[in-house]
Amino acid sequence: MITARELGQASMAAVEAHDREAWLALFADDAVVEDPVGPSLFDPEGAGHRGTEAIAAFYDTVIAANESIRFDIRQSFLCGDEAANVGVIRITFADGSGVEVDGVYTYRRSPDGRIAAIRAYWEPGAIRPVP
Repeated sequence: MITARELGQASMAAVEAHDREAWLALFADDAVVEDPVGPSLFDPEGAGHRGTEAIAAFYDTVIAANESIRFDIRQSFLCGDEAANVGVIRITFADGSGVEVDGVYTYRRSPDGRIAAIRAYWEPGAIRPVP
């Protein structure tokens, strides 16, 4: 069976490829995406994007709005049905400017082998411009 680490790798590859359908197909029907965890500009209530429709809306409004997103994972820890990745995400906007942020990005596998949860731990105040 596919591991949580492999699901995370598939998720990152789909995001980098701008492959919305491949990314959404990875999720269990009742999955949740918390990016970042807690209240944020993307999720003012901090409840996460829960279920297929909410996750698709997150993709359309947050992920698809960027020219590119690249993941540079320095370490990955697989424990049971979860994986925690430590690294940096680099985002390039349509105007050519960019930012990067360090964080811990976790993936939980559902009993049917799909993503049950993505939780991203990063601090908005730690976002750095990319020259």
